[in-house]
Amino acid sequence: MSGTIFRGPPDGGLLIAPLDEFTAVYHRASGITHLLTEPAPQILAVLGEGASSLDVLLERLGRDYDLDDGTREALAARLEELVEAGLIERA
Repeated sequence: MSGTIFRGPPDGGLLIAPLDEFTAVYHRASGITHLLTEPAPQILAVLGEGASSLDVLLERLGRDYDLDDGTREALAARLEELVEAGLIERA
């Protein structure tokens, strides 16, 4: 999976609004609003900067967050959940 490239929807594809501990994400293409918690909004923000592999995402997220040994597997699982929800895609 580390060679897989992930990307968000085209510009304007998501409307994002923080709501206390949740973040509301409206996906324009599907018309569905998703309620997300950390780290999903942070992943979407990084992918908003450009398509990335798992390794690049880990590096970018590591700049702002203290990541531990289990982070790679957890991030891979979150990416799969975001793909299944239609909020990101494999490039």
